[in-house]
Amino acid sequence: HSSYFKAQHDTRSLAYWLSNLSTLSVLLQLSFKTTRAAISTPHRRRFSYERIFQASQTSNSGLAYFSAQPVDGPSGLQQIDAKYPALLFKQQLVDLIEKVYGMISDKVKKELNPLLELCIQDPRTSHSNQAKASLSSASHLGQQSQLTHWLGIVKILNNCLHLLRANHVPSILIHKLLTQIFSMVNVQLFNRLLLRRECCSFSNGEYIRAGLTQIKHWCNDVNQEFADSAWEALRHIRQAVDFLVISLKPIRTWSEICDDVCPALSLQQLERIVGMYWDDMNGTNIISAEFTSSMRTMMKEESNNATSFSVLLDDDSSIPFSLEDIAKSMPTIEETTENDLLPFVRENQSFAFILHRRD
Repeated sequence: HSSYFKAQHDTRSLAYWLSNLSTLSVLLQLSFKTTRAAISTPHRRRFSYERIFQASQTSNSGLAYFSAQPVDGPSGLQQIDAKYPALLFKQQLVDLIEKVYGMISDKVKKELNPLLELCIQDPRTSHSNQAKASLSSASHLGQQSQLTHWLGIVKILNNCLHLLRANHVPSILIHKLLTQIFSMVNVQLFNRLLLRRECCSFSNGEYIRAGLTQIKHWCNDVNQEFADSAWEALRHIRQAVDFLVISLKPIRTWSEICDDVCPALSLQQLERIVGMYWDDMNGTNIISAEFTSSMRTMMKEESNNATSFSVLLDDDSSIPFSLEDIAKSMPTIEETTENDLLPFVRENQSFAFILHRRD
C-alpha cells in the first residue's frame, strides 16, 4: 500500500500512471468492436483505485471475455466484440485517468496557491505606503528581485511540464492540464484583486503586468499553440491590470474601455475595479465624465433585470477531455518509428510485434 499512497504526492509517479493508463485505454478503445448488447451494461459499481493498482502487481489473469472472430479495425489493430467485463475494465481505466489527472492538477494548484497570494501585491509597497519619489526610483519592474514569486510560479510550471513530457503523457492531456491550471491562476489573482483595494493601484498594476509578462515568455518558449490558449485563460486578470495601468484615463471613453481594454469583464466587475482604483503615482483617480455617466446608465438598466451576477469568478475543476480526444492526439502504431520507442521496449523481444506490425 505504501507505494500507492506515496504516488499520490509524487508528480513523477502520477505522470507515469497517467501516460500508461491513457495508452492502454486507447489501445482497448481501438481493439473493441462493441455491439448493441455489449453497450447495455449493468450499472457501474464504485471500486477501489488502490485495489486495482494492487491487483495489477499480483495477477495477470484474464480481465475480460470476448466473443466472435477478430477483424481488422482502425490502425491495423484486430477488433473483437467486447462483452461486459471488458467494457467495465475499460471504463475503470478511464475513471483512473480522470482520477490521476485530477490528482496532478490538485497537487500543482496546491504548490501555486501560496505564491499567488504573494504575487497580487508588489512587495515594495505591501508593508508601507512609500513616497512617490521612492516608487519612481525603483520603477524598473523587470528586476528579478521584484519578481521572485512570479519566477517561482514559472519554476513550478516548468517542473510539471518536464515531468509530463518525460513520462510521455499525451499532448492533449498536457495542454488541457496546463490550461486548466492557468484558469485557476486567473481566478485566484482576479478575485484577490477585486477583494483588496490596496492592490488596485497604478504601480501595483505595473507589478502584476510585469509578472504576467514572465508567464507569457515561458508560454512562448514552451509551445506557441499552448501559449495562445494559456494566455486566453488569463484574460480576466490581464484585462483588469490593463485598466489599472492604462494611461490618459480622464479622456478614455466608455466604449473604448469596455470594448478594447476590458471586453471579458462584466459590468459589475468593471464597476468594482473602477471604484477601487487609485493612482498612487499621480495622485488622481479621475475618469471621464462620459465614462461615469455611461456606466451609471448601464448599471441602472442592469438593476432593472431580475438576474444578479457575482463579481467573483468560480474555478472550473471539471474534466475537460474524453477518451476519444486522447485517442485522436496519440500516434497510431503505424506512425511510430523505432526511435519513438523507449530503449526498454526496443531491446525487449516481447515488444517486437510493435515494429513487425508496420512491415
